[in-house]
Amino acid sequence: MSHDTHQPLDSPPQGAIRTASRTAGRTRAVTLAVVLTAELMNALDGSVVYTALPTIAADTGATTAAVQWIDAAYTLTFALGLITGGRLGDLHGRKRVFLAGTAIFTLASLLCGIATGPDLLIAARTLQGAAAAMMVPQVLATLHVTFDTSSRAKAFGLYGTVMSLGSVIGPVVGGVLTQADLFGWGWRPIFLINLPIGIAAVALGLRFLPESRDHSALRLDPYGIVLSTLGLLLIILPLTLCGEHNWPTWSFASMTAGLLVLAVFLVQQKAKMRKDGSPLVVVALFTGRAFSAGLATQLAFGLLSGVFFLAWVLFMQDGLGLSPGEAAVGFVAASLGEMGGAWLAMSLVARYGRAVPQAGALLAAITLYGYHHLITAEGSGMGTVLAAAPMLLVGFGLGMIGAPLADLTLGKVAHQHAGSASGLFNTATQLGIALGTALTTVIFFSHFSAGTRGPAVTRAFTNSLWYVIGTLITMWALLLLLPRRTRTS
Repeated sequence: MSHDTHQPLDSPPQGAIRTASRTAGRTRAVTLAVVLTAELMNALDGSVVYTALPTIAADTGATTAAVQWIDAAYTLTFALGLITGGRLGDLHGRKRVFLAGTAIFTLASLLCGIATGPDLLIAARTLQGAAAAMMVPQVLATLHVTFDTSSRAKAFGLYGTVMSLGSVIGPVVGGVLTQADLFGWGWRPIFLINLPIGIAAVALGLRFLPESRDHSALRLDPYGIVLSTLGLLLIILPLTLCGEHNWPTWSFASMTAGLLVLAVFLVQQKAKMRKDGSPLVVVALFTGRAFSAGLATQLAFGLLSGVFFLAWVLFMQDGLGLSPGEAAVGFVAASLGEMGGAWLAMSLVARYGRAVPQAGALLAAITLYGYHHLITAEGSGMGTVLAAAPMLLVGFGLGMIGAPLADLTLGKVAHQHAGSASGLFNTATQLGIALGTALTTVIFFSHFSAGTRGPAVTRAFTNSLWYVIGTLITMWALLLLLPRRTRTS
């Protein structure tokens, strides 16, 4: 008598299950690669112009004001559009908005690369920033809805690594490409390099990216868009532009007005939620302690980055007299450290939760304390190795913070609100960087006059380190409000 070993008719064969699992795994891997590539393009383009600006000015005849706007046009439009960009993904589909943003970003990069004068370049940078505001919020949102709890920490960790590395190595890439003068194009390859990358991201995204949206949302909130954009503009514009103009009275009036407009925006959003349940920002997100604390920590992280890296690169070149190539060694050390810290954090955060970024904050703070004493002892005569080596540990600590922070902040957010939450998370980053960059005027540049080199710049940098250390300690305290664990053992 034979035994029937066949599976039930309604059960798929084991081979089919394994094939489907492999296909799903490959799709997730390609999804991760596509969205992180887009994030890398954005992170690089936010800082890649720093080292190329003198060459751009000489080639295009840009005035000092125009040079400032070549940078500010991107950062302003990007920061102002993030909240709206995140909500557009919730409403109309994150894949659709991501692909549209990436396509426009790629086109804008082409316009930047072929610009013959500062006006077209500024306009193209504005378009680039607006496209990035559509593209970037969909990155975290797509990762949030695509990966389950067990694999989300690694995906978010890679996101944090790419975001941090892109900002750090952007000036290096800009300097190398500009100096290489590929095909006699000078500075233009810093933008044109986005063309093949962007086209590949759109092509792969069309095939592999999953679609997701918030089915409960009804429509976009135009009044919310106007209020949020106006409020952020009134704050970020003076932070971005007024540091070099000794903070005129109108800059403080503008920031105060911006805070008032954002307060009105918050009231309007609560009323919108009661009326039809379709606000621009889901205010209920802030009732979650982890989300609010994570946003505050990310704001502080952006502030720290805005203060430290600008002051540090000027210390390396104007304080120590190192060449851009020698100063790049420090960026390489910081980048390697960030990668190492991020990989360690990704392997530990699921088990140890907030203790991982807290350890990173303490490591970075202690290393910078030692760096302060090293610079004080060695003075302006310290060489490249001594100046760059501590950055390996500083980067390691920052990598331990940046990699798990998105997961700890957004891990409990409902899938339908992922776009809105991601837009707020990225807005906190950009607002922090703008605030940090503005504060360098007070913390760093107020200690010496323009054109100064040598010991005065070095002393200004060592003084600025106390503010950075204080910010790291503040972040350590804020991290106490994040989840003790991301999953139970």
